[in-house]
Amino acid sequence: MTEAPAAAGVPTGPRAASSEARGIDGSIPLGVYVHWPYCARICPYCDFNVFRARGRDAEAAGLARAIVADLEAQAAITGPRDVVSIFFGGGTPSLMDPAWVAEIVEAARRLWRPVADLEVSLEANPTDAEAGRFEALAAAGVNRLSLGLQSLDDAALKLLGRNHDAAEAIRAAGVAARTFPRLSLDLIYARPGQTPSAWGDELRAAADLGAEHVSPYQLTIEHGTAFDRAVRRGTLVPPGEDLGADLYDTTQATLEALGFEAYEVSNHARGPAARSRHNLVYWRGLDYVGAGPGAHGRLTTAAGREATRAADRPADYIARVAEAGTGFAARDVLSPVEAAEERLLGGLRIGEGVAFGELAALGLHPGHPVVRGLVALGLLAENPERLIATSAGRRVLDRLTAELAGV
Repeated sequence: MTEAPAAAGVPTGPRAASSEARGIDGSIPLGVYVHWPYCARICPYCDFNVFRARGRDAEAAGLARAIVADLEAQAAITGPRDVVSIFFGGGTPSLMDPAWVAEIVEAARRLWRPVADLEVSLEANPTDAEAGRFEALAAAGVNRLSLGLQSLDDAALKLLGRNHDAAEAIRAAGVAARTFPRLSLDLIYARPGQTPSAWGDELRAAADLGAEHVSPYQLTIEHGTAFDRAVRRGTLVPPGEDLGADLYDTTQATLEALGFEAYEVSNHARGPAARSRHNLVYWRGLDYVGAGPGAHGRLTTAAGREATRAADRPADYIARVAEAGTGFAARDVLSPVEAAEERLLGGLRIGEGVAFGELAALGLHPGHPVVRGLVALGLLAENPERLIATSAGRRVLDRLTAELAGV
């Protein structure tokens, strides 16, 4: 499960970034996202761009080479930048040969200016086979592991289609905590039959595993997934809206009591240093390069705010890199309204919100009647400079952002 996606810097978007956020030459900080699409099995809830790993060894080796070449081509587009984070998502990047991880990390460090505390994150599954690679991945440059526990309940793990059990999850977390400077745990809640009491117990057990960051994601039924088909057949019944809200409230209260700050809707950290720097790149509207099949990017160039998307299928991506330098299937300049809508959607997810100055294209300002009305309802904070969702606003964030974007 890709963290969405966190970067150090001030809470502003790229066009309004202050001097503290910019590089020594005034350039916008940069994150690098690498998508590794292969999985040992496809989870029934997943709608990411993923492919079964079996029988793809030769293709995977070619893909690793293509990702390096793509990064080299995109560095020519971005020009010199401070790179603040590198994130390997997927798919299952812990299936990668650690030598490929090392090569990609070295390429990013060579192509851009790495900050002193460069964050290099990699998503991993807790199977014993993958945990056996943790030391090699750390030697390759990974200093933050995002471990997809998803649950500590064997029945729930079976339902979610995971290929590990709770015992493996606990062992893997222990190895990861000893191996990497920073550890994040992913969990899925709002599962069929789950109660707030059981979920609170599960969160407390996960917090005892040594992580400084927890990402609890509410299960959503995505169109076209195996879970979507099961819901339509009536063989899977997810919790209703009221129970989902109770489980969300349990998440916030339990993790807060354990010393985790909810700095984003689905991300909790023990202090600012533990926050996911790469995901903050997204939520703060900074630039990021996307490499690998299906990867998205956002780049500020002379043309404006550009949205890039790579070809989805690995073979197509490799061919595009060979023919054109980058793996882009699409590269479009966002309109001011589109760019402002992205800032609204990302900025309201985090506790610091988004500056009104970055939302000018939407006509939003402190005195706007819609803003004033949402402040009166307790869904937005009273703040003359920033649009910030309150805890109540976060519970209805989709509706809140839709109302603000529609003004």
